[in-house]
Amino acid sequence: MFNTFDLFSQGYAGEKMSCKKARGKRAKTRSKICCKGGKLTVNKLLRKFEKGSSVQVVIDSSLHSGMPFKNFHGCPGVVVGEQGKIFVVDVKQGAAKKRILVHAGHLQQAKA
Repeated sequence: MFNTFDLFSQGYAGEKMSCKKARGKRAKTRSKICCKGGKLTVNKLLRKFEKGSSVQVVIDSSLHSGMPFKNFHGCPGVVVGEQGKIFVVDVKQGAAKKRILVHAGHLQQAKA
């Protein structure tokens, strides 16, 4: 008799299957991307940034659209343009310049 449990416990070819760790977009971000500033207001969502203004990327976990990758959290950048509701921001990461698309809810005006 064929037993399906044997297939999953020993692997398909007889070797043991290794348990690979899941590494999603938000892996290891419990303290980095947690909500720390209260509720997201309409004014924050509808903010406009002019071309050339300096901003800082601060990810808000309650807003999922236009969320940048976790490595860009806290990075300063310069607004280059706008694509609909999303802003195009140039960010330096090490020696490389990256261009990311970020929603206004994840941006703050940089302090002089």
